[in-house]
Parts: sequence; C-alpha cells; structure tokens
Amino acid sequence: MNVYDKAHELAKALKECPEVAEVKSMMTLINADAESKQMLDDFRLRQTQMQQKMMSGEMPDQEEMEKMEKLFDVLQMIPNISKLFDAERRLSVIIEDVNKIVLQNLEFLYQ
Repeated sequence: MNVYDKAHELAKALKECPEVAEVKSMMTLINADAESKQMLDDFRLRQTQMQQKMMSGEMPDQEEMEKMEKLFDVLQMIPNISKLFDAERRLSVIIEDVNKIVLQNLEFLYQ
C-alpha cells in the first residue's frame, strides 16, 4: 500500500463530497455579484492579516476584533455569503474529523 496513493484517493473523495460542491456553488454565485465578492474578499484579506499578526505573536487590539465581528455580522446577512460560511464550516468539520482519525491511529508511536 502506497500512502501517497491513499492520500490522492482521499483528496478525490473529498473533492466529490457534497460539502465541497456546496462551497463551489456558493463561490460561483458570490463571484457573479461584484459587491458580494468585494465584501468577501475584503473580509478574507483582513482575516488573513489578523491571523498573520497572531502567528507572529502579536494580538490584534480590541477595536480590530470588534470591526471584524461587525463585518462578519454584516456578511452573515447576505444570504449567499451566509450559506458559504455554513458550507465551509461543514467542510471544515469533515477535514478535522479526517485529521483526528489519522492522528488517533498514530498515537501508538508516543505511548
């Protein structure tokens, strides 16, 4: 058994799962609406910048956090973006579950 072949099989299975199809479908709808796309792109950029700060050990200030929360709340009111966020959450759960399964099966290495 080749681990890399299995990884490619898993990637193919994930690619074909309904959650990925839903994310792709929502992104297509959002990309067709310039205003929604711009708002989502702006949110993602700010989110990335905030994550980079945190990874470098710098915590965002309270004002930044509040702005992000307000922006998220506004985006949640846009139906297609809200559906995208929901689909991304469901896909994230699947990826986390797969990761747990793999790691749980390797725990014996450290016992």
